[in-house]
Amino acid sequence: MTAPVYLGVDVGSVSTNLVLLDAHSLEVADKVYVRTQGQPIRTLQRAMAKIARKNQWQIVGVGTTGSARQLAGVILGADVVKNEITAHAVAALHVEKGVQTIIEIGGQDSKMIILRDGVVSDFAMNTVCAAGTGSFLDQQAARLGIPIQDFGRIALRSRHPVRIAGRCTVFAESDMIHKQQLGHSLADILAGLCDAMVRNYLTNVGKGKEIRPKIVFQGGVAANQGMRRAFEAALNAEVIVPRHFDVMGAIGAALLASETICREGATRFHGFEITESVYQNHSWECQDCSNQCEIVDIVKDGRIIASWGSRCGKTDSSSEYGMLGAGN
Repeated sequence: MTAPVYLGVDVGSVSTNLVLLDAHSLEVADKVYVRTQGQPIRTLQRAMAKIARKNQWQIVGVGTTGSARQLAGVILGADVVKNEITAHAVAALHVEKGVQTIIEIGGQDSKMIILRDGVVSDFAMNTVCAAGTGSFLDQQAARLGIPIQDFGRIALRSRHPVRIAGRCTVFAESDMIHKQQLGHSLADILAGLCDAMVRNYLTNVGKGKEIRPKIVFQGGVAANQGMRRAFEAALNAEVIVPRHFDVMGAIGAALLASETICREGATRFHGFEITESVYQNHSWECQDCSNQCEIVDIVKDGRIIASWGSRCGKTDSSSEYGMLGAGN
């Protein structure tokens, strides 16, 4: 017997996260994490195959988010497609009533979301500088020869964190090497890196923002206990890390799907058969006017199911698949 669940999908540049929420309790029933590796369609099929093999879930609604949310929506037959800001805010409010500030740091980007009275009032994103993302910590852990999962635990041992320039990865690496040569302990260097990353985040992403408690920290970097302590020291406030901090975007997408299904009825989910389909994407340049738009066609089993990229909408699909991006 299969249990009814809502599927939330967050497809990013580094990872693809899938969450199944129990349709009755809206609690996490299962989750799947896979590396995107520059192949979002194949990665999504692989992740869905993992769910299908368990043969225990009935998907009654689907929501997608992330940088490839529109593509994922087309492949899956999503009921709702929303941007990461909305998805993360919905998830945070679900697990922590009264949250007013969301700190989200992933592998390749970071964001801050300000909420007032349960509504997003402001936000900022950083998608340029690697010094403010998880990849920065990954690089430094590799340079120091420690597993990234041990980074935070070791940083918590520090009693005198060193001062490290965190404005960019080049300066940080140079400073870190210098501190090693001076004989500072590994714990103090790691804690210094956490402090540097927090300063960089608050200076850039948090610039001009009124940061109020409750503060929720989510995204893959929230696993790092050293980062949590550094944020609490810098903000002089408690920083809450949710149980499912690493898949909050997917949780938000699933919650949005549940709201949509309650309003509109049956899901448009295409079924687990998508794992067996052959997908291709073709790019071409439209020459009908001076815009010279770059068009992308999504092809399923030899048939075009969606097109987008046209500024005038001339070549964009008018089918249910192509229209999913309208509510991003």
